Amino acid sequence: MNGPGRLIVTAPPPQGRYGEFGGSFVPETVVPALQELEAAAVEALGDPRFLADFYGLEAGYAGRPTPLHHARRLSERAGRPVWLKREDLLHTGAHKLNNALGQLLLAKRMGKRRIVAETGAGQHGLATATACALLSMECVVYMGREDMRRQAVNVAKMNLLGARVEPVGDPAATLKDATSEAIRDWVTNVRDTHYVIGSVVGPHPYPWLVRTLQSVIGSEARAQMLELAGRLPEVVVASVGGGSNAIGIFAAFLEDSDVKLLGVEAGGRGPEPGAHGASLGLGTPGVLHGSRSYILQDPDGQVLPTHSISAGLDYPGVGPEHANLMATGRASYVALDDRQAVDAFHLLTRLEGIIPALESSHAVAAALRLTDGKGPILVCLSGRGDKDLETVLGREPA
Repeated sequence: MNGPGRLIVTAPPPQGRYGEFGGSFVPETVVPALQELEAAAVEALGDPRFLADFYGLEAGYAGRPTPLHHARRLSERAGRPVWLKREDLLHTGAHKLNNALGQLLLAKRMGKRRIVAETGAGQHGLATATACALLSMECVVYMGREDMRRQAVNVAKMNLLGARVEPVGDPAATLKDATSEAIRDWVTNVRDTHYVIGSVVGPHPYPWLVRTLQSVIGSEARAQMLELAGRLPEVVVASVGGGSNAIGIFAAFLEDSDVKLLGVEAGGRGPEPGAHGASLGLGTPGVLHGSRSYILQDPDGQVLPTHSISAGLDYPGVGPEHANLMATGRASYVALDDRQAVDAFHLLTRLEGIIPALESSHAVAAALRLTDGKGPILVCLSGRGDKDLETVLGREPA
């Protein structure tokens, strides 16, 4: 492919619902801003000029299309072909830039000049800060104190790019706390501020909008599989925190009933409350940050703490479309623990010379555990592992 894949643009789901999930559970004061955003997004995504601007930045600035790599040594270990969609090679080192560039172009079109964002692993914050520097927009990124400690390099990068990184909460605060604070800022300053949500979570239209902007991953990967492998994958595997890289690559294969879709959540230290981030596997339906989905909560509905060695997977909820894909049986979801992710991190590094993000390592670990079938596996390698070296150093593979 010589240029970026095309976006898979669909009409917004009615009332923002994916089956029983989704919706918009927000204060009345926020409803007009969400309605304005939906109308502006529908108009922009139907405008060839907006799409030309987006595709131009994706190709000339971000570095799309990203390669599809046949991981031959990893394939030998798996006993079947494994292909890696190399989002780690996108500018800023992860898939997050697709969404940031699209939302900032939309914000400028809407006359917004100030941007707020939340970040966990730092990759969405870094992508947003990068796009704000490029497009000359003010940028404030909210980040939990624990994630700031774990991702100090990304914090330094955001500061260099001119963003203001605001620490949130107590020393254990992570992505949930950062998201809550970003929403509070946006609600207070909605007239001139756009909130760039980094995943397919939050109130409608965000899950639909982020999914649309990340669908470039899937449309590229599908075309590349047909060109390079001569067929579609048997299984598509991606990590799931909020779920944007997963829904982005799944989007192109939803109508291919023979292609299995597998999302991989954070098993953390085990299934005990507070020790993992497996919202789909161990959560229950509820409302978090304006959307109904599966969340980690106690019997009284209080949101539980989470843990993952991967800062991007320790969110106590998940995108509503993923909840619906699980409910309908179109996709399956598993949880792998910290140890399995670290082992996969080391294995991919040593077999293929690719240092993956710990989020992506969960997907690699799951791919190697697939025993049903011999057809090709497509893994979304959502980001690179520079940010995780301090976390992984000293943790030798089992």
